[in-house]
Parts: sequence; C-alpha cells; structure tokens
Amino acid sequence: MLSQDGPNASACRSIPAKLAPIRCVLLCLAAVPALVAACSHDGAQSSSVDASPPTDSSVPTADDAESDASSCAILFGNPNTATGLGPDQCRPECACGGSVFAPPGYSAAFIQSLGTAWELAAPYPPFTSDPYASPAPPADPAGTVCAVLAEGDAGQVPRPYALVTYPTEDAAHDAGAAVTHFGHCGVCSTLANLAVYMQQNDLTAPVRACGLATSTDGGNPDVTCLEQLGFDLPCAQAWAFDTENTRSVCLGVCLANVSAPYNVDGGALNPCLQCDEDQSGPVFQAVAGRTRRNSGLPNAICRPCSQVQPLVHDY
Repeated sequence: MLSQDGPNASACRSIPAKLAPIRCVLLCLAAVPALVAACSHDGAQSSSVDASPPTDSSVPTADDAESDASSCAILFGNPNTATGLGPDQCRPECACGGSVFAPPGYSAAFIQSLGTAWELAAPYPPFTSDPYASPAPPADPAGTVCAVLAEGDAGQVPRPYALVTYPTEDAAHDAGAAVTHFGHCGVCSTLANLAVYMQQNDLTAPVRACGLATSTDGGNPDVTCLEQLGFDLPCAQAWAFDTENTRSVCLGVCLANVSAPYNVDGGALNPCLQCDEDQSGPVFQAVAGRTRRNSGLPNAICRPCSQVQPLVHDY
C-alpha cells in the first residue's frame, strides 16, 4: 500500500488478523472487539550435537526468541489517561514477527481531503430496520479487502469513487483500486468516515455523550449527535444501533465498570468492553465494514498486534 508521503512505502503484511469495530456504550465506555492472544513464535531449536550458540547470524538464537516474544507482548494503540497502560505496554507500532509497522501521522490537510476531494458515487441508503434483529452473517474469507476505485477524471473535485469488495489485495491492485481496509465494505467504509476515525484518537467520551443525548422533536438524538461528529447518516445509525443493543444486554456489567480503564489485567479489555464485543461486535462489523484496527489506525484502546492490519492510506 502506498504511503501518505510517497509512492513506494510498502506496509508490512506479516501480521494476520481480522478486525472488528470500536464503538461506545451508553452510560459506560467505548466498545471494541474481543482480546485475542498476541502472536506467538516458535523458539529456536538447539543442535543435539553442539550445545553452543550458533555462529550463523541467520539462525535465531534464544535471545532472538526472547526479544521477539517481548515485541509481541507490546500492544498496538495510542494510550491516553483512560487507557490504563503506558508506552512500555502499548504504542502506535507493531514489531511482532520481525517486521515493523508504524502508521504515519496523517496531516490535517490529508484528513480534510478525504471529505472534500472525494465523493462516494453511490451513497449507502439509511437503515430502515434494526440490523440486530437478525444474526450476524459468517465471517469474511481470509484476505478479503475493501478498496477505493476512483471514477471520472483525475482533476475532478470532488472525484467520485466506488467502494468495492475484493477477494485479495492483489485483486484490488490489479483492478486499479486502493485498499482502504481489510474485510468487506460497509456503511462506515467511506473516506469521509475514515477521516472521523483519523481525527479522533478516543471516541469514547463524544460517542457516550451522544448516547445520552435527548430530543424534543421526536428524532433520534443519538444519530443526530453522531452525525455532528462527522459520521454520515448510515454510519451514525450503525453506531447508534450498536449502543442500543449493548445497553440492552450489557448495562449491568457496564455500570459496574463505568470507571474502569479500557485495558485491565496487563492488556485485557475491561468487562464492559468485552461484553460489547461479544454481544454487539459481530453485527456491527458486518454492517459497518471499517474499524480502526482493520484500517491500520491506532487509538486509545490497545490491542495485540495479531489483531491489527498493517495499512498505510494514500488516495
């Protein structure tokens, strides 16, 4: 994938993972996908003939294995005071498996261009029913990506584009499309919604405030508030449906953990976020498409590198 600053900065692809959404819970904390084990590695095998350390630098040593395990233990994210972890436990880079992925700091001009220089040719329609009324569909086949396929003239502003789901990165590149996240496209996959994710390192407080909003005109105050954060209507609806579902099934555990940091016990999600992930995550991911982890974006809730897709955005 191309870097923001130049055409030849490839993102590492050695960290496999699925990604799921980051959302907020009414009266509690933002919701995020379930914590999975950090990537594991086979230890170096010593020779049965010579027990001394190998002299070939290409052969992994015990020290190499220990260093690699230490790298995998560091989570991916951009912690703040609400995270519960410090930079020794979580940082905006992944070095697990010998490859390093460190997403760039996207400039304000680049982020703004996502909403002003591009326009989705066929916008998603608003929801007319609750997606949580039906079970989540099966997970995507491994390698599935959502990509931006430019349309019209290169000089047109805003330039129209289509969001297309491809079976692999190579298929997207062969079609002339730029991968924007891993997994299928959904209502939050647009470049305008990507700009919101890039702007907000921690959506917990503003999205929680939206969940508490009230209305005097009979509308949906949560959706209206989420639109004011920058989300388009379908993506705002997806977040609002997620909040409502989590409130209905996780309210007790979330009230009990309303003051808990996002990450506890050395990196696990707090019980409220875990409940949201288990109960609301699959449907949200199915309808939203984009999450920050499947878009290669760090945020205030830290995750194992095995859950992060290394992706650098350039459109």
